[in-house]
Amino acid sequence: MIKRGALIVLEGCDRSGKTTQCQKAIRWLQESNKEAHLMRFPDRSTIIGSLINKYLECSTELDDHAIHLLFSANRWELLPDIKKLLQKGTNVIVDRYSYSGIAFSASKPNMDLRWCQQSDSGLLKPDLVIFLDINPVEAQTRGQYGSERYENLEMQKIVRSNYLKLQDESWRVVDASRSMEEVWRDVCRLVQEALDNITPDSALWKPKTATF
Repeated sequence: MIKRGALIVLEGCDRSGKTTQCQKAIRWLQESNKEAHLMRFPDRSTIIGSLINKYLECSTELDDHAIHLLFSANRWELLPDIKKLLQKGTNVIVDRYSYSGIAFSASKPNMDLRWCQQSDSGLLKPDLVIFLDINPVEAQTRGQYGSERYENLEMQKIVRSNYLKLQDESWRVVDASRSMEEVWRDVCRLVQEALDNITPDSALWKPKTATF
């Protein structure tokens, strides 16, 4: 029987270094002769993703509840692909997942954190969530900050607070204010630990009943 792959998610506020660390993780896994696949949410290549892209680039306006549900739908539409990859033993590294969608949506006025969780209830729970933690004040000094809708300091502060409310036993917090290589050493160690300790899959915010 093929051992299933690990679902590993990197989360963090904008400009925390998620994409760089995801790319390093994929490269390390492949160089270690382990099957690995990188996914990123939102996936802007789908029909739903194209609507999200227009919103993020400020070329269209949508109700806060509607855009939240589109973000969630984008994850649901790719769930079958994630399951297939894991089932055949491929490790899936994900740049943003449900936690981002919830943390960002709940940072808006009149958007409740628990309501935001409901649309993602039942998605696959990651084996590991690495939260790259950085002070939003420091993050805004990094390149290209402010190029999209959500990249403003006050919102990022609320987003960080929301992230921390979503922590569970699968989370590990890494100080992302350090150099890229220092962060990578921690990320690499955590990824290896996750690969060594894969448990039966379960669902987000539901009892452990999910199966492939």
